[in-house]
Amino acid sequence: MNYPNANPRWSLQGVFLAVVCMLLSGCALTVSNPRALHPLEHFAPLAADSRVWVEPGFEAYGERVAEALPQAIAAVEAAHYLPFARAPRVHVCGSEACFRRYVLTPKLSAAVVPDNRLILSPNLDGHEKHRLPALLTHELAHLHLGQRIGHYHSSLPVWFHEGWASLTAEGGGADYATDAQASAAIRAGRRVNLGARDTPDKRHRAGASRLNIFEFYRQSMLLVGWLRVQDEARFKALVLAVQNNTDFEIAFWDTYGQAPATWLAGFFDGALSETTATYDNQAVQAAPAKP
Repeated sequence: MNYPNANPRWSLQGVFLAVVCMLLSGCALTVSNPRALHPLEHFAPLAADSRVWVEPGFEAYGERVAEALPQAIAAVEAAHYLPFARAPRVHVCGSEACFRRYVLTPKLSAAVVPDNRLILSPNLDGHEKHRLPALLTHELAHLHLGQRIGHYHSSLPVWFHEGWASLTAEGGGADYATDAQASAAIRAGRRVNLGARDTPDKRHRAGASRLNIFEFYRQSMLLVGWLRVQDEARFKALVLAVQNNTDFEIAFWDTYGQAPATWLAGFFDGALSETTATYDNQAVQAAPAKP
């Protein structure tokens, strides 16, 4: 547990225990970045909900997060077919200085950083206040998965990781491109590269598919949604295997009997014929800050 004003120095014993934890099956700790060992300081648990830790002085913001948290947790657990392995904790930054201290990527309104620590930015208490429920759900989906397989595990492709979280959040994180724009990119020959395999030091993001980040997130969400709509029983089997730390390619073959690129050709065929279901008329909210 990271308490306010915790001592940032780790004892030799503490580091040893962290390494042992990484080696244990099912342990979510993956010290993939030195910042994973950096304690989250200057947060205090909210009196009304100890799962919400707030930068002092921004308790009203924390209360809004606590109000949205039960519904967001329920949505994630339903979409993942499993409860959280541990009670989630949300860290609420009310100042830009707080958020920048822990999140290096610019133009985000929330993030799950190494290792499996969810941090909300002050944007969600200001001009993006209306985006809090969907963004919280999207990031909780990442946290839920991270508790079981580790932070951004390389065996799970980025398109599935982000598409599943966006689908869970009913479009949250994928709303800066419409379904029509995602389909137009497919017809132009720009589609998620389903054959690319990630490694621990290389992740295939939007650029690897010749898509901008917004098209990539939208296509990814539609791909995952298509899998679920086509056969939810199979989809459930796939994601339960993934959450049991089975390599995605192996889990997909075991479930569908084909490689992802082969099976999901049906989605792309539908997009080319404009028969793929869309989410454009649904209320969706964004996870990243608007560019």
